[in-house]
Order: sequence, then structure tokens, then C-alpha cells
Amino acid sequence: MTRNATMTTHDIRTETANGIGFIALDRPQALNALTTAMLHAIRNALDGWRHDHAIKAVVIYSPHPRAFCAGGDIRFLYESAKAGERAAMDTFFIDEYRLNHAIFTYPKPYIALVNGVVMGGGMGISQGARHTGGLRVVTGSVKMAMPETRIGLFPDVGVSWFLARAPGAIGRYLAATGTTIGAADALYARLADAYLDDAAVSDLVEMLKRHRFLDGVDVMRFVEGEAVKHKVSPTPDGSALAAARTQIDRHFAAGNGTAVLASLEREAQADGPGSEWAARTAEQLRECSPLSVDVSMELVDRARLSSMAETLRRDLDLTRTVFERGDVVEGIRARIIDKDNRPAWKAARVEDVTSDEVRRMFESAWTPDTHPLKLLRD
Repeated sequence: MTRNATMTTHDIRTETANGIGFIALDRPQALNALTTAMLHAIRNALDGWRHDHAIKAVVIYSPHPRAFCAGGDIRFLYESAKAGERAAMDTFFIDEYRLNHAIFTYPKPYIALVNGVVMGGGMGISQGARHTGGLRVVTGSVKMAMPETRIGLFPDVGVSWFLARAPGAIGRYLAATGTTIGAADALYARLADAYLDDAAVSDLVEMLKRHRFLDGVDVMRFVEGEAVKHKVSPTPDGSALAAARTQIDRHFAAGNGTAVLASLEREAQADGPGSEWAARTAEQLRECSPLSVDVSMELVDRARLSSMAETLRRDLDLTRTVFERGDVVEGIRARIIDKDNRPAWKAARVEDVTSDEVRRMFESAWTPDTHPLKLLRD
């Protein structure tokens, strides 16, 4: 059994106990939004434990009830963009995506205990858990989303890879609309693996620090065993996402934003049983950046046949283009800085977005040999 060791640095508290590495997100005043320093602290901890034979598994969690992680530091990115500090922005995204990939390819079970708000970058440091042989455990308070189209961004941090593998057209729907989902929805969408009551999280962490484990698989099975004692309500099959599945597949399975919106508005006008949902969803899409809606659905489509490394390289390419000629600076201004909620999108309506504009957004600023993420391999 490893000797306990605790260290706090840059809003991240790391601890080793009982053969497990614990990462606690500790920036509650910003809902644990990730800074560059936090990204480095998490990566350094993971690198240190990667080849430490005494460490059997890693657990990441938030000790704060409001949020697991609300995403990246949007204000920092906005201020950097306004100041023309492209290198600082590149550094943030490169560091974040390298961390996302390090988690996705981690050689030991990585277990994410996800509560409260989990958006953007929070998804990036939790979704890869499943691929490591670990678990994504959600609690009853979870509010999960990739709401980037509302600010002119796109679902980055490799999340399009997971959205592309959600049932039916759910991935395209979530990417385009940025809809917030709860625990049952996340389980139904295959964006979570297990459920735990909020009150049980701290007890589970303490039990993991005391219980003896043979290996990482034993740790994972222990967490699974604790999770089955808790029942999510509604059940995944009774979730709001499951209830809307037929309509989601009908409207979002294919096509660009223009086609999706036209389909939704036809149903809304038909005054049938699904008209209210269709009208509400159409209104939701109209509030998003039209260019980002098209880019985000195309991103999910491309991720279906991509590795995670390829997905993250594509995400980095898009960060350059959306800040240089997309809507993200205006979207952040309108939604987060000035909060007037009146963004002046470059294309006023989805019908004004051309396929050539969408294609150009996927152009890379780098050649394959000079790409900052060229060394990523799954």
C-alpha cells in the first residue's frame, strides 16, 4: 500500500492513498473552469503516476457541489483574442488537447466522478475514462452539455468522437443545439457508465482510500459495486432524451443546419404530437451561431471514421479558424462579457451559411509535419 501524500497547486489538489492517485478540482469560485496552470498540474500528476507501479488507478472528482468543471477559461481566451495574443491561445488549446489525449490513452483505469455542471473542458477530462477501462460516474445533480454553438465555438476537447458514437442522431443533436442533459440522459446517450447519489461521492472517495485493492480492475469493480446500490430516476429509458429519440433521429440524422431547421419547422407547423418539441428545438437552434451549427454537425460526422488523435488535431485546426474568421469572439462578448444576448453573427441565419464556408473552417494552419499535435497516437 502506498504512503499517503497530498499536494495542492494551481487549484488542483492531488493525493496518493491506498494505491490510487486522486485529483480534486479546487477552483469553486469559477466552477472549476480550467486554466493553463490547472491543465499542467493534472498532466504532471498523471505523468508521475503513469509508470509508478504502486499506483493502480486514478480518480478525478470535485469536492464542490455546484460543479465538476464548467469548461475552459473563456474570459482568458476572449481577452487573448482581443489582444491579438494568438500564441497564448494556441498554447492553451495545445496543452488542453494533449491532456485530453493523455487521459484517453492512459494505461491505468481512470475514474471520473462527475457532479453538477460539466461542460466543455470538463467533458474533455472525464469522457476518456471509459477508454482506459475506467468509468464515467454521474450524480443526480449533473448538468452535462457542450453548449459551444451558443458562443460561436464547437464541441471540442475530442468530445465529437464520443458524440459520433452516441445512439442514432443524438450526437449531432447535442452538438448543434448544446442541450443540457441530466444523469439519466447521459447514461442513455452513452456519455456516462454508472450513477451515484451526490451524497455518496465523498463516502466513496474515503472508502477508496481505506479499502485494499489487488489492481486497477479491482478498483474499478469496487466503484461499480458501490454504484449499483444507487438508482437513477428516471431510468435511462425513461429520460427526456429517450422520449425525444424518434424526433431527434428524424430531424438530425443527416443534412446541414438549413435542412434540419426546415424539417423541424415543418413539424412545428403541422400541429401534431411532436410539434411543441420541434418548435422549441427550432427556436433553440435559431439562438446559436449558424456557422457553428453547421461546423459542429460536420465535426461529428467526420469523427465517426477518425481516431481520437485525428479528432484532436482537427479540433486544434478549428480553434484557429473560429477565432480568426468565425463567430466565437462575438459570441463570448454577447453571452459572457456584455451579457446582452444579442450576438451579431457573421451569417444571420442558417440558411445563409454556404458549404464552402463550412469547408474552409476545417482548413489547417499547419502542415502534417508542423502540426503541434502530430505526435499523438492512439
